[in-house]
Amino acid sequence: MKTDMPGILFDLDGVLYNGEVAVDGAAEAVAWVRGRGIPLLFVTNTTSRGAGEIAAKLTRFGIPASAEEIWTPARAAVQWLAGRPRGPLALFVPAKTHPEFAGFEVAETESAADYVVVGDFGSGWTFASLNRAFRLLHSNPGATLIALGMTRYWQAPDGPRLDTAPFVAALECATGRRAVVLGKPSAEFFGAAVRRLGLPASEVIMIGDDIRTDVEGAQAAGLKGVLARTGKFRPSDLEEGIRPDDVIDSIADLPGVWERW
Repeated sequence: MKTDMPGILFDLDGVLYNGEVAVDGAAEAVAWVRGRGIPLLFVTNTTSRGAGEIAAKLTRFGIPASAEEIWTPARAAVQWLAGRPRGPLALFVPAKTHPEFAGFEVAETESAADYVVVGDFGSGWTFASLNRAFRLLHSNPGATLIALGMTRYWQAPDGPRLDTAPFVAALECATGRRAVVLGKPSAEFFGAAVRRLGLPASEVIMIGDDIRTDVEGAQAAGLKGVLARTGKFRPSDLEEGIRPDDVIDSIADLPGVWERW
């Protein structure tokens, strides 16, 4: 790898913490990055809570962060929607994420919608809720399906859980239309994160635990993709034909491998 890469995008769940438990050495690694003056941004597909709450969670783990340093699909969606015709949104995200869409009209349960926004709805997904999303799209050929990331699953404390992508895929299959993806692995999402750092993509490293959304997505957007062997990582990930720019055992190894790079 090159040695003049001044920017880092950190994935969160699986890299800096696992659920409600910090990864050993994560706080020290981020402090080392800040101490070196390396520009950073925390980039996540999390849609279960807003940026402010995510920043507070990091701070509890000894990683002081501000909401402005958190780049989420919800924030990307708000930015994207600001440039589109106004219309009611149907939100299929947890209630904690609804404030991120303040200022937009939110469709009531039986109302029509111009935008169907799908994130990690967790236990909110039932046949009825998925069918409501389908009916909103089916009844309005002009409605836009918005995917807040395309993460397949995440590593919960009790084991792997389905994330956003499987439900988006079901709606795409049923409606015959493609979702607008506003989260990893979208090149536009990575591009917006890079612009927030004020750096060219070629000088930014994405560190994540998902071989597809973090590594492959970053590489497709012109960044370097580094895979951490924590979180959802499995050895079989390295057999999928995707070649990370580097693989590290843990984010705690960052200071040492940075010098090697």
